[in-house]
Amino acid sequence: MLKGYILAVLLLLATAASAQSDGDQLTALINAYRATPGICQDTPVESMQALTPQARLASVRFKPGLILSAALEDAGYANSKADAISVSGASTLKMAFEIIRKAYCRTLLNATYTDIGSSRDGADWTVVLARPAKPLPSLTFPLWQDAGAAILDGVNAARAAGQVCGDKSFAPAPPLRWNANLGNAALDHSSDMAGKRYFNHVDKDGGNVGDRARHAGYSWSRVAENIAFGSHTPQETVEGWLASPGHCANIMNSDFTEMGAAYAVTTELRTSAIYWTQTFGKPRR
Repeated sequence: MLKGYILAVLLLLATAASAQSDGDQLTALINAYRATPGICQDTPVESMQALTPQARLASVRFKPGLILSAALEDAGYANSKADAISVSGASTLKMAFEIIRKAYCRTLLNATYTDIGSSRDGADWTVVLARPAKPLPSLTFPLWQDAGAAILDGVNAARAAGQVCGDKSFAPAPPLRWNANLGNAALDHSSDMAGKRYFNHVDKDGGNVGDRARHAGYSWSRVAENIAFGSHTPQETVEGWLASPGHCANIMNSDFTEMGAAYAVTTELRTSAIYWTQTFGKPRR
């Protein structure tokens, strides 16, 4: 029954939508499947609402080391949740859809997602499903210095309590001091990421946290950086860093004695494109 249904849909696509791209046709098949999914991994599933095609999602191309949320942000799509499906070696639309349906039916039928983008590059097929981020709320801390001070308080509370970062336990560490130069370095990087819409420790000119700290007037013997985007408050940002082993380890590193932090907002997007930077340092003596 399902095979006959798929063939019928493929025939309709071939005759009525010959100008559509292969990605558009794959999106149409996925929406047809959501309308009458039948069984997913031996479980009956009810009809799902169609996903809205988004060109920005379809523009995402996978490469080694790609961070999906950052790639979507670079494409101008701020999301609250996203997932991606990548299939290689499928020479036809029908083959690609069959592979995706069988292996990823739960993802295709996730009611959380509202948008979709599909693309093809030879025998490689990509499907990105996402839900857009909520409109940007009013920030609790209108001044970046106030937000930085709140991050400092949250970080020092975490250091005082000791933390488990992934599989490594950290004993309590002394509190960090606020350093204005490190704060300016953090603001510079947050503003640069927001203005140029990227998410990386290396800026578009090839500079890193050490370069930024020196440029801000901070002479360091050791320096490090945490970055985040999308969170709406300093507390939410610190919680996200503590939940990530690498970021958490930076927070708990007792070699650092000072820090600065700041946020910046991508003004041309109405969604939650807020970039946060935390810069750690130990001054050179």
